Amino acid sequence: MANGQWFPQDWPERIRALADGTLTPVVPKRAATVMLLKDTAAGPVVHMLRRRASMAFAGGAYAYPGGGVDPRDDDHQIRWAGPTRAWWAERLGVDEAQAQAIVCAAVRETYEEAGVLLAGPAPDSVVGDTTGEDWEADRQALVARDVSFAGFLERRGLVLRSDLLGAWTRWITPEFEPRRYDTWFFVAALPEGQRTRNASTEADRTVWIGPAEAAESYDKGELLMMPPTIATLRQLTPYGTAGEALEAAPARDLTPVLARARLDGDEIVLSWPGHDEFTKHIPTGGAPA
Repeated sequence: MANGQWFPQDWPERIRALADGTLTPVVPKRAATVMLLKDTAAGPVVHMLRRRASMAFAGGAYAYPGGGVDPRDDDHQIRWAGPTRAWWAERLGVDEAQAQAIVCAAVRETYEEAGVLLAGPAPDSVVGDTTGEDWEADRQALVARDVSFAGFLERRGLVLRSDLLGAWTRWITPEFEPRRYDTWFFVAALPEGQRTRNASTEADRTVWIGPAEAAESYDKGELLMMPPTIATLRQLTPYGTAGEALEAAPARDLTPVLARARLDGDEIVLSWPGHDEFTKHIPTGGAPA
C-alpha cells in the first residue's frame, strides 16, 4: 500500500454481499475513544497505542485508548462535574442516560488502557498518581467487568470531570464490517501529576507522538491506521497547545461519518463522505486501488 491505511482483505467480498442483499448489517455498538494530549516544547503530542497483530479487529494498527460502552454506566446517576447531562445529551445527539454512559466510557477506557483518570475528589480537582497497587487492583476489576465504572467512582468518592473532555467527532463503522461501533471521539489533556503507561492487554506498544509526525509516518506507510485515526490526527495539527484543541472542541461538527460503497461499472467505489483521501476503487475481481 502507498500509505498506512488499514484495509481488511475480506472487505471487497463483504461489500459485494451488501450490495446484492446477501449481507445484513449488524447494529453498531456505542463506543468512545480519547485523544489524550500533553504539551511539549515542540508542541502538543498525543498518546497512541499499537493494537496487537493478533487482534481480530485492526491488528497492528495505531489507535487511541477506547472501547465499548458498559450498559451499567447509565443505570444510575453518578457524581458529575462540568456541563450537565442535558448539555452532553444535546452535544452528542442522544438522551441523557446514553450521554452519561458515553462520557463514562471515554473516561473509563482512558483509565483502563492508559492508566489516566479524569476524575477527582471534588468538582475542581483531579486525582494524582494512579500507579499504586490499590489503583491497579481497581483498574483490573474494571477491565474484568467485576465492577462498573459508576460503582468504582462511588466507592472511591470521586467526581467524574466531564469538563476535562471535549467531543471532537463521531464515526460509525461501515455497514459491511462484522464488528461495528458508533464511536464518539474526545480530546483531553493529561492531568498534572498523572502519567500514561501501557495498561492494555490489547496493545503491544504505546507512544507519545506529535500529530504531524504521526501523519507523516502514515503517509510513508510506516504506521498503520484506520481512517478515523489518521483523519483526527490531521485535524489536530493546527493547534499549538492541548488547551487550544479543547477550546475548539465545542464548535466541532458531530455529524456521523459513515463509509459508503456503490457499484460503478466493473468496480466498487468505497468512500467516506468529507474525507476524499480514503476513497478506494475496487475491481470486482481484484484488490483496491
